[in-house]
Formats: sequence, C-alpha cells, structure tokens
Amino acid sequence: MSNFDWKKLQNGSDIRGIALDGVQNEEVNLTPEVVARLGEAFAAWLNENHPTSEQTRIAVGMDSRLSGPRLSKALTDQLAKCGIEVFDVGLASTPAMFMSTVMGEEPMHGAIMLTASHLPYNRNGLKFFTPNGGLEKEDISKILEYASGLQEYKSESKGSVKSCYFMEKYAAHFVDLIRTKVNHPDHYNEPLKGLKIVVDAGNGAGGFYATKVLEPLGADISESQYLEPDGRFPNHIPNPEDDLAMASIIRKVKQVNADLGVIFDTDVDRAALVSQSGTPINRNSLIALISAVVLDEHPKSTIVTDSITSNGLEWFIKEHLKGKHKRYMRGYKNVINEAIRLNNTGEPCWLAIETSGHAALKENHFMDDGAYLVTKLIIKMAQLSKSGKRLTSLIEKMPVPAESAEIRIGINTPEFKEYGEKVIMNLGLLAGSKQGWDIAPDNFEGVRINCDIPGQKGWFLLRLSLHDPVIPLNIESEDQGGLIRIKEALMEFFNDYDKLDLSGFKNI
Repeated sequence: MSNFDWKKLQNGSDIRGIALDGVQNEEVNLTPEVVARLGEAFAAWLNENHPTSEQTRIAVGMDSRLSGPRLSKALTDQLAKCGIEVFDVGLASTPAMFMSTVMGEEPMHGAIMLTASHLPYNRNGLKFFTPNGGLEKEDISKILEYASGLQEYKSESKGSVKSCYFMEKYAAHFVDLIRTKVNHPDHYNEPLKGLKIVVDAGNGAGGFYATKVLEPLGADISESQYLEPDGRFPNHIPNPEDDLAMASIIRKVKQVNADLGVIFDTDVDRAALVSQSGTPINRNSLIALISAVVLDEHPKSTIVTDSITSNGLEWFIKEHLKGKHKRYMRGYKNVINEAIRLNNTGEPCWLAIETSGHAALKENHFMDDGAYLVTKLIIKMAQLSKSGKRLTSLIEKMPVPAESAEIRIGINTPEFKEYGEKVIMNLGLLAGSKQGWDIAPDNFEGVRINCDIPGQKGWFLLRLSLHDPVIPLNIESEDQGGLIRIKEALMEFFNDYDKLDLSGFKNI
C-alpha cells in the first residue's frame, strides 16, 4: 500500500470511497485492508488525543450497504488487535453511533460509522466520533496521515469484539421522550394513538424509527414503506432532497390519507416530512417549522442556516417569530460549528440547520440527527392535536416563492477553484454597478444578490461547491416568470466564460 493515495479518501470531515466493483471507471479504493488500516489509525489518534486509564471502548456500526458487513468485520477485527474493546452495533444510524459515546453507564470512548450517506450502492465511507462530537476536517487529515505511514499500533491489553444492541437503547430514548413531553392525559403510554404515520426509510437504516419508536407509542405505521434494509436501494435513492424519493412518499401519504409522512436518508442524519395534504415539508419549510418550535421554547435566540435559504424564511424567522437569523457557509459542519461559536460568545443559538435536512439542536449535543428532528416535531404535532390544530399551522405565514431553481454550472479546467472564484468576484462587480441588483449584507459564501426590478423581484446566489468543479446557482423569484428573466440576465454574463458548462440552463 506504499503507493496508495490516502488523501483521495477525504471528503471534508468524512472519509468516502468506492467499495464495490460494478460501475464503469470507478476503481475500488475502500477495501477491507484499507478500512482496517483506517481503524488502526483512529485507535492511534484516539489514544493520542483522548487518552484514558481504562481499556479503550469503540463502537462500530454500519448502514445497509452491501459492502458493510465485510468492511465492518475487517474494522472490528483490526481494532481488537489494537487492544480495543470493540462493541459491534451492526445496522445503525450515524447519530446513534455518536450517542453511544454519551449514553449509558459505560459510554464509548470513540465510535465509527460505516456509511456513505445517500451516495450510490458501490460507495461507502467512515465517520468518526468522540464524546465531543464528530471529528473535524483537520482530524481526518491526521488519521489519513497516520494510515499512510503508520507503524503497527501496539497495546499491552488484549482486545475483544462483542455484539452490542445499542439501537434498542437509542430507540427507547425517543419513546420515553415522546411519552414524557406529550404527557397525554388519557393514554400516556400510547400518545400517538389514532395517528397514521408513513415512514419511508429508503431501504436504509431508518426502519427502526417506525417499528421501535412510533409503533410502541400507538401510531399506525402499517402503510410505511421500504423499511427493510437493502443496500441495492431498489426503490429510490434514500435522500430527502431527491425528487423521486419525495414523490414516492407524497404519493403514499395521499393514497392512504396519512396524518404525516417521514422520510430519512440512508444513515438517518437527515430527514424531511410530508403534511396530511401531501405537501412536502423540506428545505425552507422544514427550517421554518423547527424554527417555530425552537423559538417558542427559546425566544429571540439565533437560528443558523446555510447560505441558500430564502428571503421569505428570513422574514419568517426575524419578523414573524421574532428570532435572529444568520446565514452561513454550506456544509453541515460549518453551520454547526458557527452555532457552537455563537453560544461560546454569549449569543444564544439553539438550532443549526441546512436546507439539505441536516438539523442540529443545542439540547441534543449539536448532533445532526434526523430521528431527533422528527421526534421533536412529532411531539409538537401530538401537543397541537389535543386542541384540534395541525402541525402545519405553525408555518401558515411562511412566504413561498413563486419560482425557484438550482443550476449546477460545471467548470471545465483543472484550476476550477481559481476560475470559479474569478467568476464569482466578477459577478459581484457587475451587481455593484447594475441598477436593481444589490449585494446582500452579511453573506459568508459566494455572492448573493437581491433583485428589485419589476417582473424579477427575488434573489440569486452563486457559490463555489465544497468539493466539486461546480459553481451552483440558486435563484428564487417572487414573480411568475421572474425566474426566466433573472436567468436570461445572468446568461449574458456567463456567456463570456468559455470554461463554463451552461447546459443546466436548458432545463429552466
């Protein structure tokens, strides 16, 4: 493995790679041997950064991917050789693996989750946790450095591998939370009795939420779909942002007259909802809904979101809910770390959330947990139902844009970062001189322009992708037909750059 490119495995604060053959031009680079080495490197990193007088305990879990069992076996065996007391959780969610480090009488010193989130079936990856949360980008770089040149990590203690049923404890935590918070006067143990809730796990790891959380609480989950783990993902991509996935659960909610639909991504760190009427509650509307709940509990606190949230959401949080709103850089770790930073400076911040569905609450260790987000909203739903109100009543005043779109503009040059930054800078200069286009204040990513021109009132944001040779363009218009007008104005600008792939504009 002397010539192996370890750095290629890094994807921000995660590790991602190709674990299975079968896709053209995608060579396997996340083999059992590589994963074993990464486990050894994590053990060394953990011993250096979080030393303990006890025998080190590490939990290992995986999502439903086909490569999971083989990689998990290699990982747990190697950790045991390093003197680690390994707890094999089996099928798990990513947030549960973090919770294994803070829950119970003997919490783990560290945890590893084998997952590649919503990526195709042939991919896999690793996420690492300590009781302080998920590792940062710099920590992953260090682990990869250890793996690339690591001498054998030795320990005097003898390791072991034990089966661990932590997911039962994790699910029971939600059951107790809902019972306590709803506190139903007539059926305390079944506070969700009479509610039909459809859960779509996309054949990922989220099926437990239907069978281990909602069903014991009395909810009718009989119409839930794709709860069985299947790493081929035969029905749809397990991704709340995917149009086909959302269309599938919307169709089911309407078909069976459900009270609520819940959809998770593969490893359950993201979620979205579908209302009783079949309306998707995701992206801006999901942020608005959980913001309404959080700001009712913690008035005037700050909500941190990513950069592509709408002007309507900003009004809803600041004017309607009387809270504070801060747009920050995309990337769930960026949003979460900014919320933590604000709290450390004395500015109360109880929620960090991306439009992708990553939601992290201060009360839950700022861990982005789709199951916790859904639990929080189901509690509110049950409370409101006592007085005959629906959950969506909380966001009735939320402005909805007339039109919106995201266009991914490819950059066809190896120096894509420098080229993309040049395009963004020049668009900002153009906006500064164009009447009716104003650069938004307090923007932390790319260039965001507010448009105040008759027929094209709205905004657009051009930013550089975190990892890919792409500059995504988000546009929202308050006027019917305004999207096309803003697009046409931008096309005049983009046509001057011959390294841009503008084919995405054809679909608008």
